[in-house]
Amino acid sequence: MSRTTPVGERIGRVAGTWFPLIVLVAGAIALLVPQVFLPLGAWINPLLGIIMLGMGLTLQPVDFRVIAKKPKAFVIGVVAQYVIMPLTAIALATVFQLPPALLVGVVLVGSAPGGTSSNVMVYLAKGDTALSVAMTTASTLLAPVLTPLLVLWLAGSYLPVDAWGLFQSIIFIVLLPVIAGLVLRMLLPRLVRAILPWLPLVSVTGITLVVLAVVAGSAATILSVGLLVALVVILHNGVGYGLGFLAAKSVGLDSSAQRAVAIEVGMQNSGLAAGLAKTHFSPEAALPGAIFSVWHNVSGALLASFWSRRPTKDAVRDEAPTAAS
Repeated sequence: MSRTTPVGERIGRVAGTWFPLIVLVAGAIALLVPQVFLPLGAWINPLLGIIMLGMGLTLQPVDFRVIAKKPKAFVIGVVAQYVIMPLTAIALATVFQLPPALLVGVVLVGSAPGGTSSNVMVYLAKGDTALSVAMTTASTLLAPVLTPLLVLWLAGSYLPVDAWGLFQSIIFIVLLPVIAGLVLRMLLPRLVRAILPWLPLVSVTGITLVVLAVVAGSAATILSVGLLVALVVILHNGVGYGLGFLAAKSVGLDSSAQRAVAIEVGMQNSGLAAGLAKTHFSPEAALPGAIFSVWHNVSGALLASFWSRRPTKDAVRDEAPTAAS
C-alpha cells in the first residue's frame, strides 16, 4: 500500500536529525539578507498555529497514562517549568540591565510552555519520553493562563503588558489548534495516521520560517546587542537544564525522569514567545525568542548526544516522537 509512509518516515527522520543545523543556517541567512524575509513577519502566528495543530495530531489518550503512573514526576516537572524559567529570565534580564523591550522578550521566553522538540531530545537522551510528552502537553494547555500572568507580574513594571491580549493570542495560536488536532485524530484516525510521518518535516519547516521571519525583523537589533542577548539566552537555557535536573534529583526521581525534566525545563516554545513579542510588543522584543529558537535546539542536541552514550539502569525507551518545534 504504500510507498508514501516509508518515504514520509525517511524525510521526517532526516528533517528531525538536521533540525538544529537547519535552524542555525536559517538564522544566519536571515541576518545576512533580512529584506528578503521581512514579508514572512505576517505569517509568524499562522505558522505557529500549524505547528501546534501538528502537536495535537500526535497526541493520544495513552500519552497521559504517565500522569497516573508517575504523578510526582509529572507535577515536579510542570511546576519547575513555570517557576525556574520565568524567575531565571527576570533575574538575568535584571543583572545584565537589558532595556525594557529585550527584558520582556526574555521574560516571554521564560514564561512560555515547553517546546515539542524537547520530546525528541528526551528520546535521544534515553530519558522518559512519555513523561516529557505529558509535561509538554500540560504546560501548553496551562499557557493561556500562566504565560500572560507571569509576563504581567515580572515585566509589567517595566512597560505596559496587555495580559488579556496575550491570553487571546495564546488561545488562538496554541489551544485551539491543539484541540483541533486531537479532534481530527479521533474523527479521522486513518487519515491522521497517514500524515503522521510527515509532521516532523512540517514542524521543522514551520519553525525555520518563523526563525527567518523573526531574525529578519530584528536584524538591526541583533547587530547592535545580539552578543549580549545571546549570552543571556545561553545562560537562561543552561540554568534551565541544570536547575531542572537538580529539582528532579532532589525529590528522588529516577535518572530517566531526571533527564526528561532537565530537558523539558530548559527547552521552551520560544517560537511562540517570539510571535507574541512581535504581536504585542516590538520586533526588538522578539529577538530573545529568535535566538533561543536557534540555540536551544543546538544545546538540546548536544545534551541528548552526551546522555545517549550514558544509558540509565531505569531508562524508559518509548516510541520516537513525531513532531518538533
